Amino acid sequence: MKFGTRLKIEEDVSSSSTADIAFLLIIFFMVTTAFGTTRGLEMTLPKKQKVTQEVSTTEAVLVEIDDYGNIFIDGGGVLLEHIEPYIRPKLARNPNKYVLIKSSLAAKYEYAVSVVDELRLSGVKNISIPTQKEIASWGQY
Repeated sequence: MKFGTRLKIEEDVSSSSTADIAFLLIIFFMVTTAFGTTRGLEMTLPKKQKVTQEVSTTEAVLVEIDDYGNIFIDGGGVLLEHIEPYIRPKLARNPNKYVLIKSSLAAKYEYAVSVVDELRLSGVKNISIPTQKEIASWGQY
């Protein structure tokens, strides 16, 4: 009598589900991770008002910044450190004086940020950065 040889069955751990589980874990951690957001300049945006307040450009102080960071207040060139001495007397007469910042499109953001910081240190409450459409509507600027 001839006995046949037994077939040797190799035991193997299936790894196909391991890849699925790893993929699901990656998705789980990506979805549940809190992303850190960078804060920019903290500016208080105005609330929506039913009545719009028109301010003429002659009542406001116009601060212009050119491509190279040169600062002009009401048409005259000033240094960054001289903004406060120029603004303080105007604020003494009208504490709610508006200051418009008109920056060149090619100017670096750091120039505008420095001017806003200096104006805030000077005590200016009403700082406005007009849009290109608003600037065009003024005509003379």
